[in-house]
Amino acid sequence: MLTIVIPICLALCTIAVLLAFIRLVRGPHQSDRILALDTLNINAIALIVLFGLWLDSNLFFEAALIIALMGFISTVVLAKFITRGDIIE
Repeated sequence: MLTIVIPICLALCTIAVLLAFIRLVRGPHQSDRILALDTLNINAIALIVLFGLWLDSNLFFEAALIIALMGFISTVVLAKFITRGDIIE
């Protein structure tokens, strides 16, 4: 069953990554671009986890955890920069 479902999910997540990248490039405002970057990060994590399930490897889950942590920090920093204009207080 997973041999059928995982490739379909990989294809759908790839489409979601492409759509988020288009929003990142064409976003009319900075807040739209930050939201697209966060969505791109979440979709990339989903792709990595699905690929790890497909190959039955634990290494991909550790990589996804590190990317999730870096994505969260970057989203917070970018949001703080837009609202205050300064990152370090």
